[in-house]
Amino acid sequence: MANGVVIRELRVGNLNMLGNTETLTGIYKQQVDSAYLNSNGLSDDQQGDKNHHGGPEKALHHFASEHYPRLRKALPEPAAEYCQPGAFGENLVTSGFTEADVCVGDIFVLGEAVVQISQPRQPCWRLNLRFGIPNMSQRLQNTLRTGWYYRVLQPGLIRKDDILQLMERPHEDWPLSRVLHLLYENTLDLNALGLMASINELSPNLKLLAKKRLESQQVEDWGRRLFGQP
Repeated sequence: MANGVVIRELRVGNLNMLGNTETLTGIYKQQVDSAYLNSNGLSDDQQGDKNHHGGPEKALHHFASEHYPRLRKALPEPAAEYCQPGAFGENLVTSGFTEADVCVGDIFVLGEAVVQISQPRQPCWRLNLRFGIPNMSQRLQNTLRTGWYYRVLQPGLIRKDDILQLMERPHEDWPLSRVLHLLYENTLDLNALGLMASINELSPNLKLLAKKRLESQQVEDWGRRLFGQP
């Protein structure tokens, strides 16, 4: 894997109505040349649900451009047409890094900022409305190609065409593809869950999820997250 990739697109979004609903969303992000990155995200980037989007553990969302053509082939129209850079509310679009190439806790220099991978994305029901497909969130989850989030270790200005350069990799045995496999496929691998729960650099919500699975030896209900239902 390369140690660095170029930011092909940098995107921020204002609040708009999601589909034909009254739900506010910042998923429709537009390209910008530069933006200031602070601990909660990019300047002028907004989220409709700040309980589940944005904030210190989800300051930046990254999606690999390699995924768009694969997803387009699997989706009906017009959803396939929507599957372009920016479709998933991503802030960073690149080629060269996928979930198999980056690890929990990876630290990168990005322009003036320093960022660290905190967790893979957990798709939610808003994608169903965004794409007009009742189970789009589940479809994306099943691909294990969900994109991922960064926390900000050092704020600063970032620009399109900056290089996202790997500085440090504390957990080379925990690529995000492994985390996603454990989250959604081999869901009750108790040994792996114990290891995952002990990764300090993993976001608190995923460490808690792993601990709850260990204690209950059951998988949490995904209905509310995927479909907006309890």
